[in-house]
Amino acid sequence: MAMTVKPTEQGTAFLTALVSESADKIFTLEQCDEEQRWIQESSATFVEREVLPKTEAIEHQEPGLMPSLLKKAGEQGLLMTEIPERYGGAELGLLTSVLVIATQKEASFSVAYGVQTSIGVLPIVYYGNEAQKQRYLPKIATGEWITAYALTEPGVGSDAMNLSTRAELSPDGKYYILNGTKQWISNAGFADVMIVFARIDNQKPSAFIVETAWPGISTGVEERKMGIKGSSTRQVYFEDVRVPVENLLGEIHKGYKIAFNILNIGRLKLGVGNVGSARSALGLAAAYTTERRAFGKLLHEFGMIKKKLARIAAEIYAAESAVFRTAANISYAQQSTVGDTETIFKAIEDYAIEASIAKVHGSETLAYVVDEGVQIFGGYGFMQEYPIEKAYRDARIQRIFEGTNEINRLVAAGTLFRRALVGKIDLMTHYPQVEARITAGQWPDRAGESVPVELREPVNLLERAKDATIYVGVKVAMKYMQALEDEEEFIEYLANLLIELYAVDSALARAIQANRRGDENSITHNKLAQLASWLSFSRMRTNFDQMLMTYMQTDQVEQELARVRAYVGDYRFNGVTAQREIADIVVEKRGYPL
Repeated sequence: MAMTVKPTEQGTAFLTALVSESADKIFTLEQCDEEQRWIQESSATFVEREVLPKTEAIEHQEPGLMPSLLKKAGEQGLLMTEIPERYGGAELGLLTSVLVIATQKEASFSVAYGVQTSIGVLPIVYYGNEAQKQRYLPKIATGEWITAYALTEPGVGSDAMNLSTRAELSPDGKYYILNGTKQWISNAGFADVMIVFARIDNQKPSAFIVETAWPGISTGVEERKMGIKGSSTRQVYFEDVRVPVENLLGEIHKGYKIAFNILNIGRLKLGVGNVGSARSALGLAAAYTTERRAFGKLLHEFGMIKKKLARIAAEIYAAESAVFRTAANISYAQQSTVGDTETIFKAIEDYAIEASIAKVHGSETLAYVVDEGVQIFGGYGFMQEYPIEKAYRDARIQRIFEGTNEINRLVAAGTLFRRALVGKIDLMTHYPQVEARITAGQWPDRAGESVPVELREPVNLLERAKDATIYVGVKVAMKYMQALEDEEEFIEYLANLLIELYAVDSALARAIQANRRGDENSITHNKLAQLASWLSFSRMRTNFDQMLMTYMQTDQVEQELARVRAYVGDYRFNGVTAQREIADIVVEKRGYPL
């Protein structure tokens, strides 16, 4: 059973807390205990032995293969990490669960596994009554029953709650009669149990546990997809399906709570999975550079290839640092809460911004990695016999899954402002101090002696970038007030800054922590954090410039641009030297350097 621990920091603390202080608090991968490492290694071994040798058969959806792999994973105990012990689970917690997810190198299997262990089961774990848990969880834990999650409908897209599927109470009051169509349902081709959302009496959606063996349920043909071809994706049709009233999940008309609360966890897990896939893709590219020759040299000897390998590694380092920091905080929030489900998810909701950041940043990092991976392979990267081609196709859906990245940017920035308005994030207390510093062009040293010398400049620049984000964000917000939600471009720029700040803050905190711990790889941590910061700061400057040039009064733009640019400053860093040094480590390791 998981231990009771408390989160090490509040949600969105990164925006106002000093990274030199948070470095002593946050979770990093290096803190995994022996049990967690053993489970992760067991999962990695399972994938290597059972899944990867069958990649081609998975891609062509060999009948029965995917459900058989899920059942084998169940036999290995890999489906039960978040299911309570009393229902046949291992109750190891979210953090251990995401460590397993990070090992799923085959994208189609990862999708099927993710549904089985996350959105297809957690609604029952958290919202099921005792009878429902007793009936369903033991069979899901072993893989005897496979799950699906049926929310999306044709024509609805990102407006997930605008559902047309209906459930009407039968005259005898024993059943809900379910009618409607669901679209793009993962695992639909072989699922035994589905979490289905439908409206009762035209009210807000309710959730149901539906067994696919019941009469009236059918599926369409498998969708022909760009990527993740081996995963089952179908429409599901419900025609007068008699769902026992006992299978209403949670409260009537409260299905939206289940959907939104589970999505926060789903977004985090997607971000973790994307980072794991990015590490795998880097491994493919790094190995290829040690085998392929051009103009009499191995590929990794060319400066532009070194640049790609190093930047990929640095971007993964930042994304990885952020997603596991978030995973630990959400996991600890779950474990620290004693009470009902609503209390648990209220604690988890504190990290909604970080969960959306994990999804967006993880998926966009993966997109960058596989794109550069194909480029490293050159013409061969475009050929199906090379696995980087499949990785490229499989990655594209990740920016659409679990709420598009556009929706998640709206969630991140919108949540920030809603919390600021009610005082949950005390931006207005910070704003006068920030404004005074920026107006005066004065910035204190906020790194200090406890930060390694080579990290002090990026740490100070990060803290000034946080100030600038508060300064510009509040100025624009006060200008537009209630109309701010219509300024989606500004919201996007602000969300971009939150993403960059959280990633750099997490990377630098991890590197500082490694140094203070005396980690044998601290020099590598420092190099990766420095390069990740340097790359991120250039993107931050672009977003600051666009926010100011678009949303400041014309006669104020020049002054505000000069003020913010001068305050944030430049990171004086030799990127070429760093890239060469990191690339050498990547080549030596034939993949991710840590």
